[in-house]
Amino acid sequence: MPAEWRDFVALTKPRVMTLVVFTGLCGLLVAPGHIAPILGFTAILCIALGAGAAGALNQWYEADRDARMKRTAARPLPAGRMDRESALHFGVGLSFFSVLLMGFATNWFAACILAVSILFYVFVYTIWLKPRTAQNIVIGGAAGAFPPLIGWAAVTGDVAALPFALFMLIFFWTPPHFWALALFVRMDYANAGIPMLPVVAGERVTRRQILFYTSIMAAAAMAPVLLELTGLVYGLTAFIATAIFAVMAFQVSLSRETDPAKMIPERRLFKYSVLYLFLIFGAVVVDHWVYAA
Repeated sequence: MPAEWRDFVALTKPRVMTLVVFTGLCGLLVAPGHIAPILGFTAILCIALGAGAAGALNQWYEADRDARMKRTAARPLPAGRMDRESALHFGVGLSFFSVLLMGFATNWFAACILAVSILFYVFVYTIWLKPRTAQNIVIGGAAGAFPPLIGWAAVTGDVAALPFALFMLIFFWTPPHFWALALFVRMDYANAGIPMLPVVAGERVTRRQILFYTSIMAAAAMAPVLLELTGLVYGLTAFIATAIFAVMAFQVSLSRETDPAKMIPERRLFKYSVLYLFLIFGAVVVDHWVYAA
């Protein structure tokens, strides 16, 4: 694969896209009704392309900031392997293509939600919130919470209580997930002038906020069971996985480590938080299959 194509792929943030695609796929699989396999595949492809488009536009807008962060300095734009105009055209073109394909392949309601998710990530989170407020990831977390709604809507043409509950779970999962990362890359954000919570409020406040939002996330994780939207399989998985998450968040809240290289609980929580979302959403699908049978 030529280097320039690898750079275009890198613009889409493929590692982030994996989780986006998985949660969207789970929303599609648990939706009532039927969708032809080829159309279902197309819907998930559109979610992936939309996420990739948002990632490309994010990197286009933040190229200067990325150049000041060790974690992102090797990306195509700050590394000088691509010009910003190409990234902009790629992101805009991919956005329109993903939304139009979703509309023609499934329905325009799902396409509209996909369009809103792209616009929210680019304009609300990247351009407005991220450079202005330490609460950027709290409100901006909605951007990554749309895929279950989109997957569900691709099948049904509407939304319901279960996909909305999954949306809220991702929404409240986002702050502890990203703040755990921000604790051990705090200097990167400081050098780039991004007001992440550890930069403007300090590490102790961030650790307390991680524990606080974890408690809200725990309630959101159990909501599908309490509302009788899911069964025992999901309930047990969510209870155990969330309890592990809470213990890790509590360990982070007790930590007073200031050396990023020694922030073991923070790194452990960040890594587990990704696995956690895979476990929770996988449990939703398994639970659906068990009780549907």
